[in-house]
Amino acid sequence: MRLLLVEDEPDLGAAIKQVLSHEAYVVDWFLDGTQAWNYLENAWTEYSMAIIDWMLPGLSGLELCKRLRREGSPLPVLMLTAKDRLEEKIIGLDGGADDYLVKPFKMLELLARLRALRRRAPQYQLRQLQVGNLTLDYGTHEVSREHLKGEREIISLTAKEFQLLEYFMKHPDQIVTRDQLMNQLWEIGTEPVSNVVAAQIRLLRRKLGEDNNNSAIETIYGVGYRFKANRL
Repeated sequence: MRLLLVEDEPDLGAAIKQVLSHEAYVVDWFLDGTQAWNYLENAWTEYSMAIIDWMLPGLSGLELCKRLRREGSPLPVLMLTAKDRLEEKIIGLDGGADDYLVKPFKMLELLARLRALRRRAPQYQLRQLQVGNLTLDYGTHEVSREHLKGEREIISLTAKEFQLLEYFMKHPDQIVTRDQLMNQLWEIGTEPVSNVVAAQIRLLRRKLGEDNNNSAIETIYGVGYRFKANRL
């Protein structure tokens, strides 16, 4: 799951990103509201949620929320702020925030509020994703395969393998390019080695009990990959 973080306090931003990364989120962190908006306007990254500080240099978090809503974005937003007066909370919620967390806060509460946001958002209420005989469970963070005799096999995946399989399962029978996978599954500003996508797909195929020549993840040479549901 990819998450947008806009927080100008370096120590707090780094701490939030570390906690979220440990929870298997892919986190893009911006220190400036204007920079975040410019990226949102020009990128085709799909975010699941956003954590936005109210007081930001450039463009305030409140204005960033308002712009998202004016553009029709349904992105769930958790607003962070030191403003704790009722009137200010109302302004933040009316400005487009879905929830409001007052600083200082505990990371456990931040994680709980993100889980609540996910449960409330219609586009993220799905508990499981199923394609063919594979089931991806968001609650347990497990992937399982059901065999012909009704036996259920748990497939142990790393966080990155889970994210990669989820993306393929959300786009069955569609060609996805290496750049799409890089843009969606690796944080901006990172410089992974050139063959990291191919290497991760090779590892995922192995976990699924497949090889390069007989796999649901089909390589389209010179273009990208396609997840063939009828091969599961």
